[in-house]
Amino acid sequence: MTHDRDASSLGRHSRSDQIFQILLACCAAAVLLTLGGLVLTMAFGGTRAFETFGPGFVWHNVWNPVSNTYGALAPLFGTLITTIIGVALALPLAFGTAFWLTTMAPPRIGEIVGTAVQLLAAVPSIIFGMWGLFVIKPIMARDIQPFLTHHLGHVPVVRQIVHGAPFGYGLMTGGIVLAVMITPFIAAVMRDVFMATPPMLRESAFGLGATRWEVMRQVTLPWSRAGVIGGIVLGMGRALGETMAVTFVIGDSNRIGWSLFAPANTVASLIALEFPESPAGSIKLASLLALGFILMLLSFASLAVARLLLRERTA
Repeated sequence: MTHDRDASSLGRHSRSDQIFQILLACCAAAVLLTLGGLVLTMAFGGTRAFETFGPGFVWHNVWNPVSNTYGALAPLFGTLITTIIGVALALPLAFGTAFWLTTMAPPRIGEIVGTAVQLLAAVPSIIFGMWGLFVIKPIMARDIQPFLTHHLGHVPVVRQIVHGAPFGYGLMTGGIVLAVMITPFIAAVMRDVFMATPPMLRESAFGLGATRWEVMRQVTLPWSRAGVIGGIVLGMGRALGETMAVTFVIGDSNRIGWSLFAPANTVASLIALEFPESPAGSIKLASLLALGFILMLLSFASLAVARLLLRERTA
């Protein structure tokens, strides 16, 4: 009798495990199908653009709805430059914040500031766009660009970077807004992975006479390398796909120029501005979908590079 009850209980547990495994497999499959559906939708939707303009669509520098001539180079250039500026500005800020919170801040103050960083990461992107429009843009137009033009305008290379009318819009303004947006994300991830470092490793290094910076550089960073790179990729991914915050301050100009203070555009902002005006079945809509497909490929490429860097470091 007892043996029958045990066998029945094992059978129920076995069926429950099978059902649970099936549910988990369905969840994983749903994620893959959703991702695949997004990629296929963008790819098939943009097929007409690639058929019309050929591979030159990627490096063609004209976006002219009047003549139905479209190229992806100008918005791709704006996307890459604003992302590079944003990550370059955000990385030292995020690292310094995480370093201070985990090694130097008093526990109570560190907890308050850490919570504030996490709350800043939850601010909607459109708020950052409005802040950039009403705060950063006037400062760039009134103070930063005139100062740089006056003092560095005669330097041959720098002159090309700072020239132009002081409108306040441009790649630099968009990059600054992106930096403020992604800094909390990167800082929060870095703080968590730094705090996850085994205390015994840090205490051993301090016991050998290492300074705080030496402990961070030789113990904490090597141990938390995967998390740090993951946080940077997370911030980069948000910067690549950010729409409204950049749209407010970049200027909506589909041109390529060396000046960081000239109006420009990004892939996401261009899609947001012109998608409502694109009739179904038009070559313009196909070009916008092709831009979305290329943007997804850029995001996948950044993730692949991050994984390659991790593999090389751990090999």
